[in-house]
Amino acid sequence: MAITSYCTPEWLEASQAVFRSDPGFQRALEKLSLTICFRVRAEPVWGIQRDILFGAVVERGVLLKMDFYKEEDARREADFIMAASPQEWKRILRKETKFLTDFMLGKIALEKGSKVAAVSLAPHAPVLVDALTRVELRFPDEMSPEELADYANYQQEFRARLGV
Repeated sequence: MAITSYCTPEWLEASQAVFRSDPGFQRALEKLSLTICFRVRAEPVWGIQRDILFGAVVERGVLLKMDFYKEEDARREADFIMAASPQEWKRILRKETKFLTDFMLGKIALEKGSKVAAVSLAPHAPVLVDALTRVELRFPDEMSPEELADYANYQQEFRARLGV
């Protein structure tokens, strides 16, 4: 299995392919129709120079889109925007902590959407986490200094190319 780096187009593409290839994901989310975005806060030490948003569009369990978002598009299109540090997202993606716990503790901020509705999404969070982690994922704090420099450069390059 190829290793993908966190918060890159390759990671989202691979995660989207995993989701779409497993009917269990669609069944688990069949009652959901929403657009949700996740803000990864800037962390220069991790090669993330400014906040980046990625998200998913799900219609009755069918994943229509998983991609990076421009700030204004996320504000306009998303039902929910949730924000946290990359370290916090890593803990969730590594299943060291649970979304609901961290959300209730304020480690994940709700920037857009109803808190009551966001809490009602919590039972579905493990499904999305599972889809995002079925690929072998490497985080910037697990990279050598040279790999981290390459990652930071790649972040700048793809963000400029995608306009995000």
